[in-house]
Amino acid sequence: MRWPNDVQIKEVGPRDGLQNEKKRLATADKVSWINMLSESGVREIEYSSFVHPKWVPQLSDAHEVGRKIKRNPNVRYSALVPNRKGLELALEAGIDGASVFMSASESHNKKNINKTIAETYSVLGEVIKGAKQANKHVTGYISTVFDCPFEGKIVPQQVIRVCDQLFEFGVDDISLGDTIGTAVPLQVDQLLEVVLSRYPKEKIIMHFHDTRGMAIANITRSLEYGITRFDSSIGGLGGCPYAPGAAGNVATNDVLYLLHGLGIKTGIDEKKLQEAAFFIQKKLGKALPSKSLAYAESQH
Repeated sequence: MRWPNDVQIKEVGPRDGLQNEKKRLATADKVSWINMLSESGVREIEYSSFVHPKWVPQLSDAHEVGRKIKRNPNVRYSALVPNRKGLELALEAGIDGASVFMSASESHNKKNINKTIAETYSVLGEVIKGAKQANKHVTGYISTVFDCPFEGKIVPQQVIRVCDQLFEFGVDDISLGDTIGTAVPLQVDQLLEVVLSRYPKEKIIMHFHDTRGMAIANITRSLEYGITRFDSSIGGLGGCPYAPGAAGNVATNDVLYLLHGLGIKTGIDEKKLQEAAFFIQKKLGKALPSKSLAYAESQH
């Protein structure tokens, strides 16, 4: 098996990780933490979300965080942007990239965004256009690409329809999300066979949650298809607030253990990332689910 030489990790802990945490983190702590991540060799950090504060109170300081973080010129700082108003605030805060999001499943889209898929297109089309006019990188997130907590199995054609529309609007790449963390490698095969027959692999990012402990197996299968871009969250922090029973994102620490063990370069310093993980564990006052982090702690 010939693995890719190089893989790019997008660190989504400060946004996707924190959004589901009940304990409010001080803005100064978020800034310190993101600064640590910025020095770890990660090439992209999704640092917050410009959704209305009442939906995600934890991220209500997105603008302030964006203003205060120390920018590393080698890192792209992106944020989730739900609508035109969010985009205006995000651009003021100095984002390098905008992430837009919707679901492949109608029911999950309604629960998550409070709109049908058709209604969501017009809102996102406007955000994508505005972000591109401001010369920002745009990523389209598609949730529930394998299974939906309300509808069950999602067929690849449902995913393709959303991909087609987002690419038509002008997104640079698309992140395919196993939102409830139930996919197995066979489902990865079935989806990537269809997706990669239509789009170049360089434009596809995989986003796995680890509810059933399958994330690393699914990443390994994605690597076999030549996928070289993955979203992950430091320590395995976070989950989807609108997907009952969804566990955290796959842990960046565990993904690095896999990739570096396979001889794949990431440019990330595992030791520095570990320190950032210990920092956020302490601030949240709880152990994170990453296996390699737990092992590192046991060796201290």
